[in-house]
Amino acid sequence: MESSSSVEIECPIEEVFDYTNNNVAEWSIVVVEEEIIHETREGVGTTFRVVTEDRGKRMDFDGVVTHFEPPTASSIEMVGQFFDITADYLFEDLGGRTRVTQISNVRGKGFFKVVFALFGWMMKKSSCDALEKELSQLKRLCEERHQAQA
Repeated sequence: MESSSSVEIECPIEEVFDYTNNNVAEWSIVVVEEEIIHETREGVGTTFRVVTEDRGKRMDFDGVVTHFEPPTASSIEMVGQFFDITADYLFEDLGGRTRVTQISNVRGKGFFKVVFALFGWMMKKSSCDALEKELSQLKRLCEERHQAQA
């Protein structure tokens, strides 16, 4: 199940890229813990662990950075017990402002493959709404940080 959303943030692209990639637990509405397991100098291959919480259910994911091109793009893959997630982040310089686009793909495992196949159309709306809330939170926090530094 794929979903995507974009937001424009009143901050320079370098600030938005850095904050988005290095402070996920601060801006995400579902990530409650993040831990770098092994960091590579070039970014790609960096491994991490995250804990998410949604509607009271906690899930653990092991992740890896699959693309890292500051300040314009980054991608991650996360593996969980019930489903795997890929997320691509694209950053576009709008002359002092930044457009961030997140494209996520969630793939169910086992029984959840069937659930996604049968009810994916219903779940997609919820997923898109959650993604929009996350990006709104990212926008708010980036702009607050930028204002505080000015």
